[in-house]
Amino acid sequence: MSYRPYQQITRRRSRQVRVGKVLVGGDAPISVQTMTNTLTHDVPATIAQIRRAELAGVDIVRVSCPDQESALALKEIVREVNVPIVADIHFHYRRAIEAAQSGAACLRINPGNIGSPERVREVIKAARDHGCSMRIGVNAGSLEKHLLEKYGEPNPEALVESALEHARILQDHDFHDFKISVKASDVFLAVAAYQQLAEACDHPLHLGITEAGGRRTGTVKSAIGIGSLLWAGIGDTIRVSLSDEPEEEVRVGWEILKGLGLRHRGVKIVSCPSCARQGFDVIRTVQALEERLAHITTPVTLSIIGCVVNGPGEALLTDLGVTGGGAGRHMVYAAGRTDHVIEQDKMLDHIVELVEKKAAELAAAEPAAPIAAQ
Repeated sequence: MSYRPYQQITRRRSRQVRVGKVLVGGDAPISVQTMTNTLTHDVPATIAQIRRAELAGVDIVRVSCPDQESALALKEIVREVNVPIVADIHFHYRRAIEAAQSGAACLRINPGNIGSPERVREVIKAARDHGCSMRIGVNAGSLEKHLLEKYGEPNPEALVESALEHARILQDHDFHDFKISVKASDVFLAVAAYQQLAEACDHPLHLGITEAGGRRTGTVKSAIGIGSLLWAGIGDTIRVSLSDEPEEEVRVGWEILKGLGLRHRGVKIVSCPSCARQGFDVIRTVQALEERLAHITTPVTLSIIGCVVNGPGEALLTDLGVTGGGAGRHMVYAAGRTDHVIEQDKMLDHIVELVEKKAAELAAAEPAAPIAAQ
């Protein structure tokens, strides 16, 4: 009895591009991205960080290629990981060519910033030859001088104009396999820019609130900005930008998608904030369950409610549920129905066992589909 959202979101129609094995745009699921913060030429450290992000559920990982050593290191990195790699390129066209040759699935590059038309043509040729898509990445903190002079400051119109100028360069070379982002650290600026861009083109949009801050602040700002755009049907892939480890960005990205009913992965816990009525320590129980159930990828819903006021009602909407009772004995629900009573001292292990069993049953009944079809 998996939870179904009250409101279904109608997504903006966009063309579709491929980032390695992951489809972005069209009717493809909204993908979750992150970016490594290791030195890319430190191959073991970079691979280890990508693998941690893979365990958290990442679909696409971006790495910075500021020098030739980093761009060439992609050859080994790409071989050792299971997700497509985006090469982050700024200004130097040769790094883009080297990254494409090294196996990058996508180039994050602004074509207007890499020099002469001939250099642009070389980069586009390399992308075509090696099956790379591109992302035009506009940022409020690095707008072109002529746009700052025109508008006086970063604003939605300036961000969109910059994005469309770069897009036009690719389109003039008959290259259309690209997505666009127009990021800002100001939530209102970023959201307004994405809204305008969504009206101005049909390319897939990569959403993000850039330089959002640390774990708590960045999560809140990203949830507001990215979440409001997704709720309006705008956005095809997301990256939560936190001053934290990449795998935490992935976890937050997934929670945003799960909260909007756009994708489902792992255990979704519905829990109360607790009060004097609670029959057990809800807060510590939920903390322990989040840690012990983090390995599960199959979507399962679980309600953990401290008392009978809301417990039975929440259990109706979840696969499994626990409601606090008296004398250290609590009610366990399965598929919305009362099932059995569990003693306090056995409850935590028992819940973990039930969820693992339920996840195995669901996985067996409906094998996981590839990202392009999930």
